[in-house]
Amino acid sequence: MTPFVFEPRLERAATLPSRYYTDPLLLAAETERIFARTWQLVGHVGQVREEGSYFTAVVGKEPIIVVRGSDGELAALSNVCRHRAGPVARAVGRCRAFQCGYHGWTYALDGRLVGTPELDGIEQFDRAAFSLPRFRVATWLDLVFVNLDPVAPSLEEYLGDLSTRFDTRRFASAGLAHRKEWEIECNWKVYVDNYLEGYHIPIVHPSLFRELDYSRYRTETGRFFSIQHAPIRRPERIRSEGNAEAEYFWLFPNLMINVYPDNFSTNLILPRGQARTVTLFDWYFADPESEATKRRIEETVQFSDEIQIEDINICEAVQRGLEAPSYTSGRYAPARENGVHHFHALLTEFLA
Repeated sequence: MTPFVFEPRLERAATLPSRYYTDPLLLAAETERIFARTWQLVGHVGQVREEGSYFTAVVGKEPIIVVRGSDGELAALSNVCRHRAGPVARAVGRCRAFQCGYHGWTYALDGRLVGTPELDGIEQFDRAAFSLPRFRVATWLDLVFVNLDPVAPSLEEYLGDLSTRFDTRRFASAGLAHRKEWEIECNWKVYVDNYLEGYHIPIVHPSLFRELDYSRYRTETGRFFSIQHAPIRRPERIRSEGNAEAEYFWLFPNLMINVYPDNFSTNLILPRGQARTVTLFDWYFADPESEATKRRIEETVQFSDEIQIEDINICEAVQRGLEAPSYTSGRYAPARENGVHHFHALLTEFLA
C-alpha cells in the first residue's frame, strides 16, 4: 500500500485515499490520536447549574461524568469504578455522592473514594490512589467541553480568535429550544467533508440555494477552525435583517455551530463505527418558551430536517462510492473546497 503524503498546496493536492474512510483500523487510531486529544463538546452548563447536578457522556473511549461540585466548580471525572470497572453514574441527575452500580463503592463529588463496603481483610490498600481520575473541563458560549489530554492547549488557546468571531451578545439569553439525533450510514469524515464546503449546495440543496447568494459564498480557515460565510439574498425561510448572512463555524474535529440571524445550533458528529455516524443537533433561541418563538423553532427545524435528509442521502451514497474498488482519490476544487483541504491537513497532522 502506497503511503499517503499530504500536499499542502491546494491546487496540486489529491483528496484523502478512500481507505481513510473504509479501514476500521484507522478509526481506532483516530479515536486515540484525535478524539482523546482534542476539546470535545459534551453538554451545556444549563444541565449542571446546581450543586450535585451531573450528566454523563463518552469522550474517545472514556465514559465521563460532568458534575457541579460542592465548591461550585465544574469537574469532569471518569465514569469507571476503580474496583472492577462498573458505572459510577447513569444518564443525568443530582446527588450528594456517586455509587457504583456493581458493588456499591462510593465516591464524593470531587472523585475521592469514600465508601468501600465489605472490604475487610484487604491489605496494602491506599484509598487515595483509588479516586476517580479527573479530566480537564472548560466552557465557551455556555457549552461544556472536556479534553482527556493533560498537555493539550487550553480551550482558549485551541479556539484562538474563533471566540472573538462569534457574536455572543446576540445570543446571550439563548436557551435550548430543540434537540434531535440522526444516525447515518457513513464514515464520520464523509459527513464533515460534506459540511465544510458549499460546492454541493446548488445540486444537493435546491431550497437552501435559493436563499443564499452562492456567488459570494466563501470559506476562511484558522488554526483549528473554519468559517463559511453565506450571504442571505432571499430570506423566505431564513429570517434575516438587511444584508445578514448565515455563518457556519467548524471546530476540529467534529463540532459545527450554525449561526443564523435569529438562532444558532450545534451539530456534534460522533463516530459509531467505520461506516456509521451519529449527528446530534441542538437549537438555541432567545425566549424559547414564547408562542411566537415556538412557531419560529418549528419552521427552523423543519427547514433543517429537509437539508439534513438531503445531506444524509448524499453522504451515504458517497460512502458506497468510497468502498468501490475502482475509486482511490480525487481532486479539490480550489475555489470551493479549501475548508475540506484544511480539515484533511489537520487529520494527517494529528494521525502522524
